[in-house]
Amino acid sequence: MSLLALSRRDWISTTAVLFSLSVELKQPRILPFRTLHRLPPVFRIPSFSSSRVSPPVLAVSSDVLHDAGATAAVLVGAYSLVRGFDNLTRRNLIQQNLSRKLVHILSGLLFTMSWPIFSTSTEARFFASIVPSVNCLRLVINGLSLTKDEGLLKSLTREGKPEELLRGPLYYVLILILSAVIFWRESPVGLISLGMMCGGDGIADIMGRKFGSKRLPYNQEKSWIGSISMFIFGFCVSIGMLYYYSVLGYLELDWVKAVQNVALVSLVATVVESLPIAEVVDDNISVPLVSMAAAFLTFCFY
Repeated sequence: MSLLALSRRDWISTTAVLFSLSVELKQPRILPFRTLHRLPPVFRIPSFSSSRVSPPVLAVSSDVLHDAGATAAVLVGAYSLVRGFDNLTRRNLIQQNLSRKLVHILSGLLFTMSWPIFSTSTEARFFASIVPSVNCLRLVINGLSLTKDEGLLKSLTREGKPEELLRGPLYYVLILILSAVIFWRESPVGLISLGMMCGGDGIADIMGRKFGSKRLPYNQEKSWIGSISMFIFGFCVSIGMLYYYSVLGYLELDWVKAVQNVALVSLVATVVESLPIAEVVDDNISVPLVSMAAAFLTFCFY
């Protein structure tokens, strides 16, 4: 009788364990982020139907027209932004260094925020990359002194020398191309790296020049207020970008983990930006690439 009762208790306990394991297995694993595929929320270019054209061809043509229109709109916006700050500089309404940094901050962020107006086609990211590619061509032509654009020099260089365009500004647009083509709207990695390069690094320079009296002990070219500003603003801009894309329905995030991960990426990027390596590696290379690596490790290897 005791053996029978013991075996019955063992059977009941085993069944309970198996049931609890099955319930746990059925629960989905919470990931740091998930990509949601949806139609662009901003605008759609109307398509013109024809009885002689099959529906798939119409869909492809509609996407091409849509992305071509979006590319033209973003190109006009990018050109207007640079020209606008050039006019402000010419009228002495804003200092050249401040104008250069504001262009640095706004052009990349506005370009990233424009991605939702492109279609959901595979080619959309390549259409978007045309915008920084055109700017890349302008930088190379002017940097090699094949032509001279005074407005471009005043907006993007420290000393007005053409060869400066082939360093920081050129690296900047190359990072924009890389982020659009590789990461696009499907990963927070590109968004965070651009947030750190544009928002974090840009604000660090402005705040450091204005209030940076106390220098870092290991790098007299950098200040405490600049590094602190980079961490805070880089974190806030990156979180803002993630929130922007989550509201539009492109990403679904576990926000507790996302905030922790972005804080870690911001800290790593801030430390790298503060190092005395600017003469060897430009900030427009070191900051976004390190941010990409840190964001990739934190978000994709959870």
